[in-house]
Amino acid sequence: MTGRLAAVNIGVVTEAEWAGDASGRSGIDKRPVDGPVLLRVDGVAGDFIGERAHHGGPEQAVYAYAEEDASWWAGEIGRSIRPGGFGENLTTYAVDVTGAVIGERWAVGSALLQVTKPRTPCTTFAGFWGMPDLIRRFTARATPGAYLRVLREGEVGAGDPVEVVDRPAHGVTIGEVFRAMSLEPELLPRLVDVPDLPEKIRDKARRRLAGGS
Repeated sequence: MTGRLAAVNIGVVTEAEWAGDASGRSGIDKRPVDGPVLLRVDGVAGDFIGERAHHGGPEQAVYAYAEEDASWWAGEIGRSIRPGGFGENLTTYAVDVTGAVIGERWAVGSALLQVTKPRTPCTTFAGFWGMPDLIRRFTARATPGAYLRVLREGEVGAGDPVEVVDRPAHGVTIGEVFRAMSLEPELLPRLVDVPDLPEKIRDKARRRLAGGS
């Protein structure tokens, strides 16, 4: 089955006590939009980002989450989760997001994207869902979604195919990186020589292997 975009979502401004921005604003509440949306090197056109110290930028310009994983969570917590409910820009269908290899490239619409790293759950996410234990549960589930770099700017829309056009031979996946940095430190040695993994993560892996934090 060919993967596709189930939805493209844009963040609206949310003002709340749990928002990570110092001004109390967050863009985690993303809503599906009709029509094509431009993906730029610095992010998604029209998307609001509140806390730019930890969100946005070329290495995490776009965030993708799988519709199948969202369905699992809906059953787990007993409530519906609409597209964008994880703060994702791209809701995918029939795409193995957790199994995506770091550095693999996706052709979507007229854009070319590259998988960079997993999402790390934060207190803003827990506050948005109203679940104080969400970080623990999200970490245990280990289906974090993937951040993407925009290699070629272009427009994407719901229904567009998602084609994996290149996959690095090292085989280190989004799921492995997430588990290595959370609950399975025995996986850390696999991260240090992955060229497409952000240097900040590789440095952290080296420090932990050397006995640091």
